[in-house]
Amino acid sequence: MILLPIYNTLILPNTRVYFQTEDFKEVTNHEPTQGSRVLFLMEKEKTAPEDLDENSFYPIGVRGEITEVNDQGYVAIETNNRVRLNDIYKVADQTFDFSLTRLNDIDDLDSATEAQKVEGIKEAILEFSENTPWGRDAKNFIQGFDSLEQMVVTASPWLTITNEERYHLLEMDSRAQRAEAIEKIMYEFSETAQVQNDAARAQQEDYRKLYKEQAIKKQLDYLQKELDDMHPENVTDIRRLQMRIEESGMNEDARKEAEKALNRLKQEGNNSPEYGMLYDYLDFMTSLAWRKEAPEKIDLKEAEAVLDREHFGLEKIKRRIIQQIAVMNLKKQQSGSILLFVGAPGTGKTSIGKSIADALHRKYVRVSLGGVRDEADIRGHRRTYIGAMPGRIVDGIKKSGVSNPVMVLDEVDKLSSSYNGDPASALLEVLDPEQNSTFTDHYMNVPYDLSDVLFVCTANTMDTIPEPLLDRMEVIRFSGYSASDKLQIAKKHLLPKAMESMGITKDMLEVPDPTIEEMISGYTMESGVRGLKNRLDTLCRSVAVHVEQDDDKKVTVLSEDLPELLDMQPIRHGRKLTETKPGIVTGLAWTSAGGEILFIETLFTKGQGKTIITGQLGDVMKESAQIAISIVKSMFPEKEELFEENDLHIHVPEGAVPKDGPSAGITLTTALASLVTGKKVDPTVGMTGEVSLRGVVSAIGGLPEKLMAAARAGLKTIYIPEENIRDLKDVPQEVKDQLQIIGVKEVSDVLKANHIA
Repeated sequence: MILLPIYNTLILPNTRVYFQTEDFKEVTNHEPTQGSRVLFLMEKEKTAPEDLDENSFYPIGVRGEITEVNDQGYVAIETNNRVRLNDIYKVADQTFDFSLTRLNDIDDLDSATEAQKVEGIKEAILEFSENTPWGRDAKNFIQGFDSLEQMVVTASPWLTITNEERYHLLEMDSRAQRAEAIEKIMYEFSETAQVQNDAARAQQEDYRKLYKEQAIKKQLDYLQKELDDMHPENVTDIRRLQMRIEESGMNEDARKEAEKALNRLKQEGNNSPEYGMLYDYLDFMTSLAWRKEAPEKIDLKEAEAVLDREHFGLEKIKRRIIQQIAVMNLKKQQSGSILLFVGAPGTGKTSIGKSIADALHRKYVRVSLGGVRDEADIRGHRRTYIGAMPGRIVDGIKKSGVSNPVMVLDEVDKLSSSYNGDPASALLEVLDPEQNSTFTDHYMNVPYDLSDVLFVCTANTMDTIPEPLLDRMEVIRFSGYSASDKLQIAKKHLLPKAMESMGITKDMLEVPDPTIEEMISGYTMESGVRGLKNRLDTLCRSVAVHVEQDDDKKVTVLSEDLPELLDMQPIRHGRKLTETKPGIVTGLAWTSAGGEILFIETLFTKGQGKTIITGQLGDVMKESAQIAISIVKSMFPEKEELFEENDLHIHVPEGAVPKDGPSAGITLTTALASLVTGKKVDPTVGMTGEVSLRGVVSAIGGLPEKLMAAARAGLKTIYIPEENIRDLKDVPQEVKDQLQIIGVKEVSDVLKANHIA
């Protein structure tokens, strides 16, 4: 007898079941032959045939006999009676020996009752099968059932009962009890199948409607497109906006918001107050570049050539920009550190941003933030307000037409706050790489990705930039240009551009180098080149008049011609004193326009020990004066009576110009020491540095600009804090060649060097 293990399959006595021939061979390891006897045993758990053992089966099974092995690959088995498994032993792979005891059913079900139950179940199955594709074909098959056992065994693959419930049905001895259980199972099966059939039919109907709707829409879209192509002048605003939304590549949130606004626009008439607002909003949204641009590998040598072509000098800045481009190439990113260029006006901060865009082959956008005091200028206005507009950031991106421009935020140090909010705080999200990928403009009301935008900021000073905003940027300082740098910039860039803009050719004008040098030294005063550009423009306009009056004559501009052609007299720069007296010392100052020298003048007059400070000095500089007085009193105690019997007057010339900062501390101290000792300080000596009450000279800023001013004024020896010696690498070599620069740690070092102490 062949053991045929089954799992989750219902087998009952006196039924006919079918197996695929290959499945029969796999689970029994025997070739099926007609007349072979079979024992069906139910597995307790699903187990591979080779892993079955004595404990794998339930104790009650069913005997059967193979009645047919057909050519279509099926085996037919007729079951007869149930049996109880007494003993079972595994003798080989998939081969068992066993002893059985026959189990007889209690025949307590009369044939009339069984027939009635069979007919009831058949009616239920036929009722739900009428609405199925297979119902008509299965009708005769269903009508052929004549027993409850055969009916439930045939339906076994589709029943939702468990393996244990199937075995419980098999172990019932009473046919009447088994009939009730079968009846319950079959009615549940028919009801479940009816519900599933209804749900599938309803779902199919929904799908049919959806497919039909989509097909109609596609046809309408196709016909509308054909009409639009034939008569583009007749395309409505709504249709045009709809096409632009579909082609824009918006993210999901933006598309939902745009489609919502478009639906409202369809409902509003042309004369509606909201029509214009909705149209402007959709026009802006569809004009933005939503698709991300593919990263482009930049040739570093080409980028370096672009920077060198457009700007003279600035080697440190160019080197930092090339480093940024190299990192972007390696990481395949389109943005990097937020750069903040800090320097005097006219030093090339904004224009180098344009050069960066050219080197990266990207669009250039400049956003001027000077005087901005409304947060809405950065984040935009909410559309609930009349005249609402997008913020300057997304508006600049819209104008660029791409999602990855180089954006220069100009004059970030001139932002101000008001009752309308703080625009500097709004910039925090824009300039934070961790946040700006989901920047939300109030006007758009949807997130926009700014992570591909390369931001470059410019400022004249960092003093007015809030600390949290400054932390998000990498500061790169632009020092002023030396006289030789300005000469080269004028010859290579400024003069050719001025001549081109005024229509003057090379055979009409000649400007020798000495003339340009005189213009630089005598007619400009800032550390940048903006004033020099203006002077060259004025010169070319004046020359244009001469050329028009005398076509054949080439104009050669000499230094003595400049007052007439520029219509101005030379600027009086601060120059070293030709003679001096005790109490007067030359200091160095930094201004937003570059460096300048200033004179500290001190004088004792008969009085009661008062201290008078004039020259429009700020609080910090006044405190430096008080510190200087205390230091001098401690260093020269024998001169303390001079301070008690006289009034001390400290003055810094050019009283109309406000002055402040701690770097005049060493100059004030030296001037007072010179005054009380009566010893003069050489007028070619200048100095800068902050002092403490301990007499220590501390580091200062703006050293390159200050040393350029010292060289221009004709000074020879400059004392600077020892800590600033490392900053000399940023000072042009020609300036260092003109000066003797000495680092000092204490006030006494300066006084000894000048023979005061």
